[in-house]
Amino acid sequence: MTISNAASLWPQGKRGCMALAFDLDGPTGDAMLNGSIWHKPEYFTFGGYGPYRALARLLDLLDDYQLPATFFVPAWVVENWPKQCQAIVERGHEVAYHGYRHESFYAIDAEKQRWVMEKSRDIFWKFLGIRAQGFRTPSGDWHQDTPAMLIEAGVTYSSSMRGDDRPYLIQVPGYEKPLVEIPGRWEMDDYASIAYTREPNFPSGLDRTASYELTLDNWCREFDGAMNEGLSLTTLFHPKITGKPGRIMLLDLFFAHLRSRDDVWFARCQEVAHWWLQEHFDVK
Repeated sequence: MTISNAASLWPQGKRGCMALAFDLDGPTGDAMLNGSIWHKPEYFTFGGYGPYRALARLLDLLDDYQLPATFFVPAWVVENWPKQCQAIVERGHEVAYHGYRHESFYAIDAEKQRWVMEKSRDIFWKFLGIRAQGFRTPSGDWHQDTPAMLIEAGVTYSSSMRGDDRPYLIQVPGYEKPLVEIPGRWEMDDYASIAYTREPNFPSGLDRTASYELTLDNWCREFDGAMNEGLSLTTLFHPKITGKPGRIMLLDLFFAHLRSRDDVWFARCQEVAHWWLQEHFDVK
């Protein structure tokens, strides 16, 4: 099945849109928030491998295929691996907000969320010299106060929700200009298939990783399905998962499949958001 007016959705007459995105979480998350990570060096080093070792390998691969990407980065990671995060910007990719220490935004009030965003803004400016435009909620959900808080923080788009397979506008009471939402899919999250940690047991019950061949087939089918219908697709990949030597070969094959099509607009998330707002928001 195809959408007859698909070509009109995207720039350059392209049929579909692909916005590669990576969550450079490092060792942030629940274990850091509750303090247990400081007693578990295995888990800390598992996370730290992402910015310390895997990121450079991933940036080189993106260069090889001339693919733009967006990196959602907790500000704590920027503080502690500034040179690695600066390399993302220097290589022409986008860096966007992902909490300070990967907080669960649905579980904290507006005041704490505002503190997280203000701290993140200060750190991004100090170490990267940028004012980020995007946000991906670390927890996969958000509090009812989050959209207004994001607009106050200068955010123009989110990539957090699941409500469509195209971008859509979120009207926020009290603000004329909406947030653009670039929805993701759990099917395009590498944790769902090839992540394994002994402690904490996440994903719960997972005792082995999926076949790399099957994982590649799944990702390629999701990509082709979205592009065939003239839709958009983004990823929730993590350098500490897919940036390892064996998995980078998996990404190599996936990127080659992406580039085998000439009807796709490859863009950073901020470019997708700008385009969608321009085309679908009527300024009165």
